[in-house]
Amino acid sequence: MDIVRSWQKTPRAHQGSVLAIGNFDGVYRGHQAVLNEAKRIAAAEGRRAGAVVFEPHPREFFAPEQPFFRLTPLPVKLELIEALGLDQTFVLTFDKALSSLSADDFATNVVGASFGASHVVVGYDFTYGKGRTGSVEHLAARGKMLGYGVDVVAPVTLEGGITFSSSTIRDHLRLGEVREAAEQLGYWWRARGLVTKGAGRGKGLGFPTLNFKLAPGQDVRHGIYAMRVHHGGERHHAAGYVGPRPTFGAGDPILEAFLLDFSGNLYDQAVEVEFIDFLRPDHAFDSAEVLAAQMAQDCEHARTVLRAVEANDPMGRFTLGEALADRALDCG
Repeated sequence: MDIVRSWQKTPRAHQGSVLAIGNFDGVYRGHQAVLNEAKRIAAAEGRRAGAVVFEPHPREFFAPEQPFFRLTPLPVKLELIEALGLDQTFVLTFDKALSSLSADDFATNVVGASFGASHVVVGYDFTYGKGRTGSVEHLAARGKMLGYGVDVVAPVTLEGGITFSSSTIRDHLRLGEVREAAEQLGYWWRARGLVTKGAGRGKGLGFPTLNFKLAPGQDVRHGIYAMRVHHGGERHHAAGYVGPRPTFGAGDPILEAFLLDFSGNLYDQAVEVEFIDFLRPDHAFDSAEVLAAQMAQDCEHARTVLRAVEANDPMGRFTLGEALADRALDCG
């Protein structure tokens, strides 16, 4: 997939495509409907299918002092978009210049003149331009004047009428509801990090763990999880932990994962962790021995959960869930 990082001088080879526009944090099933519609229209018209995303996320630009829970940092987002089969993605730097553009300027000068879009696909709640004054109706009117079509994709919902959204997925993860989050994402939520050297307590207890800090704002529920860890094109089952390790005196939250069938050293290596199921809340134990006994039980619980998922992965019925099961993403 081609990546274009400017909206002011678009190479001719990347003009004239069908574009899905949005923040697409999470690339969840509602986003996938928008991206897949762009892909469908492009195939019918014999054009390239592309996406337009913004980096940093506008929330991070307008409130940099407030940690924001990014479901998919840019490298992950781009890999997920590529896995859906799009040809190109415009990554627009969301800065003062871009945020100051009026809705008319964005629709006319960026989408029309620079991108030369043949067609645009957006979600039902898409807004744009300074002060978020641009609506889907405004975009459709501008597109009609400038010669590009506009399609608006209706909300994607679960049974019971619950509308998919990035904010709902974040809330699920904050509550430890990783399976509910996965149902909306269409794949298991994942986090990346560089393995760092810890205090060695896990090794002393008989459970050596890899450790890394979650990105700022990724405030998933503290506790024990069944996880899968990707590294070097391989996938390993793991019992994982997120929290401040209260048994040893609370500190900064950290992610720890004990790989169930692995021996080796992953220090300074990039890994990716899938959150498969929440097993139990965080808890301070009376002693290291009691904690070690509980960890042994947690490992067996994780094994049972992960074997069941391997035998019948519920994410396999979704496009991204199937794609990610067949290949490990590049963690570099």
